[in-house]
Amino acid sequence: MKEKKKSDLSILLEYAGNYKRLTFLGMTLSGIAMVLGMLPYICIWLVARDLIAVAPDWTKATEVGKYGWMAFAFAIAGIVVYFAALMCTHLAAFRTASNIRKQGMKHLMKAPLGFFDSNASGLLRNRLDGGAAETETLLAHNLADIVGSATMFIGMIVLMFVFDWRMGAACLMAAVISVGAMFTMMGGKNAKIMQEYQAAQDYMSKAGTEYVRGIPVVKVFQQTVYSFKAFKEAIEDYSKKAEHYTGDICRGPQAVNLTFTEGAFIFLVPVALIIAPGALRSGDFAGFVTNFAFYAVFSAIVSTALARIMFAASGMMLASTALGRIATIMDAPVLKITDKPIEPKNNSIEFKDVSFTYDGADVPAIDHVSFRVEPGQTVALVGPSGGGKTTAASLIPRFWDVTGGSVLVGGVDVRDTDPHVLMDKIAFVFQNNRLFKASIFDNVRASRPDATREEVKRALSAAQCDDILLKLPQGMDTVIGTEGTYLSGGEQQRVALARAILKDAPIVVLDEATAFADPENEALIQKAFATLTKGRTVIMIAHRLSTVVGADKIIVLDNGHAVEEGTHEELKNKGGMYSRMWADYNQAVKWRISAGEVM
Repeated sequence: MKEKKKSDLSILLEYAGNYKRLTFLGMTLSGIAMVLGMLPYICIWLVARDLIAVAPDWTKATEVGKYGWMAFAFAIAGIVVYFAALMCTHLAAFRTASNIRKQGMKHLMKAPLGFFDSNASGLLRNRLDGGAAETETLLAHNLADIVGSATMFIGMIVLMFVFDWRMGAACLMAAVISVGAMFTMMGGKNAKIMQEYQAAQDYMSKAGTEYVRGIPVVKVFQQTVYSFKAFKEAIEDYSKKAEHYTGDICRGPQAVNLTFTEGAFIFLVPVALIIAPGALRSGDFAGFVTNFAFYAVFSAIVSTALARIMFAASGMMLASTALGRIATIMDAPVLKITDKPIEPKNNSIEFKDVSFTYDGADVPAIDHVSFRVEPGQTVALVGPSGGGKTTAASLIPRFWDVTGGSVLVGGVDVRDTDPHVLMDKIAFVFQNNRLFKASIFDNVRASRPDATREEVKRALSAAQCDDILLKLPQGMDTVIGTEGTYLSGGEQQRVALARAILKDAPIVVLDEATAFADPENEALIQKAFATLTKGRTVIMIAHRLSTVVGADKIIVLDNGHAVEEGTHEELKNKGGMYSRMWADYNQAVKWRISAGEVM
């Protein structure tokens, strides 16, 4: 049996948990508040009736004062009850938004790390945090207003037909036209256009984040926003969709809506002129005037009620779109954890006929690759860019799960190992390490939170960071990124190495760890490598072939295939791809610019 799809409101109330009771209470109080808000109009009608009945001797209208105080009391009561309703819905809305953020973050913590490589941080933040914020308006205001507006609308229809159905129908005409105009703006195919508008907003947020990160490049090369084509196109696409929705779709219907709701009186006057002669002949002209006065005043409620409905409908549509964006977070792949984890027996690594294809790709990034790394061995992965080196290394700690074959650590498939145990066994040093906006001490201790201050200091020293600490105002307590305190790429890499050294994991993965280091920093990083890799199983990815000469084994990857395997000397003498790469590397090293010629 096909499972019935849950409504957006049901999904939101699930996030609310026990606080959904406050939502229902707030909606009920809002309905009561609207009823109380309509009673003063009846009191006004009673005042008009009594005054017209005794005119011109208005002193005989002894009940006018009582009706006036009743109207005042009902108005105050309506305000108080509506305030209580909003207090309830706001508390529920804030808790719901908080729960969405918490559950979203909790779910993302279960996603494989590779998911964050293919989903920009700006996009994820906008979808989760921005989406949660947009649901607040629906729960805090719109739901209460929907119930209140529905109550008001029903009350309007009842009151409009109680005194004189003809004048009531005239006032109701404005409401009918307004509802039709609102449906034209928000219903049918236009709901899809709103979704496209929100998607364009998401993409612009993602592109904007990437542009801000690239501002240093823009300034260095004296470029403008037009140099970042994706950001420019994102802005233009968002602008086009916003102008299309507000201009082409909403301009006409909104003009009709405002004209008739604000001018509901124009329907009342012609009807009043038609029925006035009959009222004169019947001798009930006073009653006619009283009813006309009531409808003239009451018609002002029409615009208020319909404006509430319009904003509530808009809130429902925005919340629906926001939930769709939040769902992309909640539907993120989850790293599967085995119920019966197996402890790795040693620190070996083995690829058995491994294949892996990224989502949406037609060609596998890794295609039937097999090799073995014995405990304590250093194995280098080399090859042209796009050959699959980084992908292969990312499969070891389960940044992604293989689509074919198996990756074994300690003789155990990584999918059969507890993820925490697996991550404890592996230390990483990437080419683009990220440091937190925190002290160097906290940055390093992130790899082992129970480490002592002395242990962190020793790790920093082993990573050749002593010169960095000497020039910082508070040493390792200096917060990176404050008061102009920043580290160079090579210095950041050494701090990241200290983090890996402190972790003291038996397996180390080095992914182009010296790619952005200057010669001086590279020399220091190489010294730190000696400490980090001593007695450990090492997977090293490098383009600088001089760093892999001493590796126990070199594996050449090209287009996802392992095309060669052996030591440096064996591969150099083989005359294959590695031999050609080595020759090209040596030629590049010797290349220099001299006066008047290139050598």
